[in-house]
Amino acid sequence: MRNFATTLIIVCFIVNAACKSTKGLADANAGDIIKPVIITDTVQYDTDDPAIWINPANPAASLILGTDKDQDGALYVFDLQGKIIQDKVVRNLQRPNNVDVEYGLSLQGRATDIAVVTERFTHKLRIYSVPDMKPIDGGGIEVFVGETQPEYRDLMGISLYKAPTGKIYAIVGRKTGPRNGGYLWQYLLEDDGRGIVKATLVRKFGLFSGKKEIESIAVDDALGYVYYSDEGYGVRKYYADPAKGNEELAAFGRKGFRQDHEGISIYPVTDSTGYILVSDQQTNHFQIFTREGSSGNPHQHVLVRSVHLSTLESDGSDVVALPLNSTFTKGLFVAMSTDKTFHYYRWEDLMK
Repeated sequence: MRNFATTLIIVCFIVNAACKSTKGLADANAGDIIKPVIITDTVQYDTDDPAIWINPANPAASLILGTDKDQDGALYVFDLQGKIIQDKVVRNLQRPNNVDVEYGLSLQGRATDIAVVTERFTHKLRIYSVPDMKPIDGGGIEVFVGETQPEYRDLMGISLYKAPTGKIYAIVGRKTGPRNGGYLWQYLLEDDGRGIVKATLVRKFGLFSGKKEIESIAVDDALGYVYYSDEGYGVRKYYADPAKGNEELAAFGRKGFRQDHEGISIYPVTDSTGYILVSDQQTNHFQIFTREGSSGNPHQHVLVRSVHLSTLESDGSDVVALPLNSTFTKGLFVAMSTDKTFHYYRWEDLMK
């Protein structure tokens, strides 16, 4: 979730959705499979993770970015009708895995929106200005430098955090890592003085069960939390601000998932309330939890409902709580599907 989106929330159109969320789990589970209103053009190899960029001047011209995970992979760019914008596609990426966007990184005094991709086979972050999709990383930024164990440098998850100070951080995951803390590494992104992004390591944090891997990461900018899916175990929660320490604040979603906990996305209803959506990959469901926790405990995230989507084995998603066009008047939820596409859902279809 991005600060830009939070500041633009129009609460009046989501009140109805919040009220409807009080319907029981049985009501949600018993319904028909929810279908997307739009399925994108197919990519060449293997869709993996989407990110939504909101056009501040014209929300109807917003973009969906999505990775095509292959040794000869790409970062695709789609319009809100699901059509590939060919002149914006970034090609020749070596197994791009996840992507995230953030708004207003200062480069030579100019606020620049960015997309950051994890390039697994080169162990690099690839960074592009949005919406023109021009590289601003000097050829890529190596991360997890110094790690020597197998797959400890194979990049997977990425989420960006914009602090109240305006500083922007990248929180990065890999194929595997230590179990006792330090699975995720957090980097401060800054201008190197030439309009090129540099990254400085600021902390290592995050427990790991050792069951499978950690791929999906999501940051709640407004509340200052980072969540990640420890596959087969649950969803872990930490402070996003490195100055607040590395204490684990919560581990939820421990029950009710068949196998893999995957894609995480955060839908705000107000500045402090909303929903956390987590993919139950093998069942084609998304489990929806309270963003604000429970009464008296902001870290007790209660299951609200489970929705069955027609998206196949999704391990990546994103959501915005803004009216974008006549189709997406109450928000847009995007999820990858294993049929080489991304699926666009109306928010109200998930919470009806």
